[in-house]
Amino acid sequence: MGDLSRDDIANTLRILVATDCHLGYMEKDEIRRHDSFQAFEEICSIAEQKKVDFVLLGGDLFHENKPSRSTLVKAIEILRRHCLNDQPVQFQVVSDQTVNFANVFGHVNYEDPHFNVGLPVFSIHGNHDDPAGVDNLSAVDILSACNLVNYFGKMALEGSGVGQITLYPILVRKGSTAVALYGLGNIRDERLNRMFQTPHAVQWMRPEAQEGCLVSDWFNMLVLHQNRVKTNPKNAISEHFLPRFLDFIVWGHEHECLVDPQEVPGMGFHITQPGSSVATSLIDGESKPKHVLLLEIKGNQYRPTKIPLTSVRPFEYTEIVLKDESDIDPNDQNSILEHLDKVVRNLIEKSSKKAVSISELKLPLVRIKVDYSGFMTINPQRFGQKYVGKVANPQDILIFSKASKKRRNEAKFDDTERLRPEELNQQNIEALVAENNLKMEILPVNDLDVALHNFVNKDDKMAFYACVKYNLQETRERVKERSVRSTDAAQSIEDFRTTSAGVGSAVSFSDEEDVAQISGSTSTTRGRKGSRVGSKSSLDVSETGKGKTLARGRGRGRGRGRGSSNLKQMTLDATLGFRQSQRSASVAATAAVRSIAVEDENVDSASSEDSKKLGINEVADSSNDDESIQGKGRKRAAGRGRGRGATPSKRGRKSENSALQRMLMSKDDDEDDDEDVTKRLNKSQPRVGDF
Repeated sequence: MGDLSRDDIANTLRILVATDCHLGYMEKDEIRRHDSFQAFEEICSIAEQKKVDFVLLGGDLFHENKPSRSTLVKAIEILRRHCLNDQPVQFQVVSDQTVNFANVFGHVNYEDPHFNVGLPVFSIHGNHDDPAGVDNLSAVDILSACNLVNYFGKMALEGSGVGQITLYPILVRKGSTAVALYGLGNIRDERLNRMFQTPHAVQWMRPEAQEGCLVSDWFNMLVLHQNRVKTNPKNAISEHFLPRFLDFIVWGHEHECLVDPQEVPGMGFHITQPGSSVATSLIDGESKPKHVLLLEIKGNQYRPTKIPLTSVRPFEYTEIVLKDESDIDPNDQNSILEHLDKVVRNLIEKSSKKAVSISELKLPLVRIKVDYSGFMTINPQRFGQKYVGKVANPQDILIFSKASKKRRNEAKFDDTERLRPEELNQQNIEALVAENNLKMEILPVNDLDVALHNFVNKDDKMAFYACVKYNLQETRERVKERSVRSTDAAQSIEDFRTTSAGVGSAVSFSDEEDVAQISGSTSTTRGRKGSRVGSKSSLDVSETGKGKTLARGRGRGRGRGRGSSNLKQMTLDATLGFRQSQRSASVAATAAVRSIAVEDENVDSASSEDSKKLGINEVADSSNDDESIQGKGRKRAAGRGRGRGATPSKRGRKSENSALQRMLMSKDDDEDDDEDVTKRLNKSQPRVGDF
């Protein structure tokens, strides 16, 4: 900072950027257990030396979702040593902190009067330390509760479908420099990919214009933790999904160190990928030197400075093809071993030359990828026994593969994607279902995949139970919704039929009237089919001039819908909710009607008078092609049990209206005539009273 003037220092925001520290990685290995903590200690020391305003972490601070007590204690010790001091904080957070920091305190940690925070640390979560469990807590929440880390970028998925998120920036002011810092913690790549392609699913809140600071004066930064480059575009986030108003992006999750900012063509912003501070996969991308980035922002301009990490364990990687080596005999295994020993010794010597001093000399990581096409393989564990104490990974120095020259370039590209082996396993699960044309009939494959991921990587013992419980609950709700919809549809149909029956009948209903009266209001629409059949039979027999025969013909036609009588009676009972006493009265009325009909079967007038006494109204049915007269006033005493036993009473009751039947059938299909007939019937048939 010696080359900066005092005015530049007051207006320049200095940020140290690092990602993927993976604290606790290989903590049970006697040689490599301290690697992640030493690298993180160096990062915090660099922050103190460079006198940065704050440290920005891009996720995966912890390697495990539930870090051990030893890992938590060491992390807290490092943060306390470097972050708690009397150094003044030169910047201000001017945004709504209760929205930015999702904890019970709701403010940035250096503003707490009970703590002296001289080096603030801002961090999002990654895919290793993402929130989980009933309370949706992360290991970073523990550090936040200790007031050591400002945890932001924790999204609450809202809405239906893929969900909806809203990003609120942390507004930081230092002198004339204004920075809007957006944070997006890890969300499953497939889901976030769909969200970015769904309109209004991802909303970005822009800072408002303030005194002396326009909207265009804000320097917009984003830190996220997602897949960046993938062969499957649905399993990664494209840079073109991001809004163009951003100026600078810190991309976590990718372990290869590409710390130099790269401009995205046509988007107007730059991306830095600091990579991991500890090698978690022995591949070519991890063997590159590790760096952190010092970012200096003044106004809308920034200056990046990459700083190498010297405490990282050296890592040497190479690839060989056995058939391209002239000193190897395919039939002699000893020649293969001698050649591989020579390669390993050269890599160890190369690593020792890079060490600045003897005290910094560490056992190197060595990985040799061997293409053994046309050759025999050897046991990697047996081969590595001779290098115990010389390399840090004697058990997995060699990795054998077969690849043609045509696929060799593809294999190199795949190596950059195998930075996270556990994610490839998840992809294989989904690919297995897709390739074999399997269909998950009980549990969705996506939910099962998430449950497996939580069970293996997050040690969530209740993952599968929660998955099954959630899907059972969803299934029950869907079944309940379907039953409600079907009930509502049936009720609406019955309401329509009852309404249409009420239009054709002039008989009014009350709770005090008997069921015998109410059964007569059955809709002509429901009985239209039986009415047509009955009228057709009546027309066939009407030429004989016998009213009794006509009544019998109509009875047969109506009798075809015998099963529908029960449906009509039950529908009316269900719709109007009759009491049991009314149903017993209906049964009594049925018995009375049947006895009278048997005695006076051939006497038309007598049966008519008896039916009037009992209050049973008969409606003449008539249909001309597509219409039936909506004048039913007949009250069926009991629809239940109607059969052949009810036929005599039917003939006796209908004989009175045979003349009216012939008159109606001879008329044209005129609505006025139908209305006259309806009025005539309703006028001649009195209302049913109580028995």
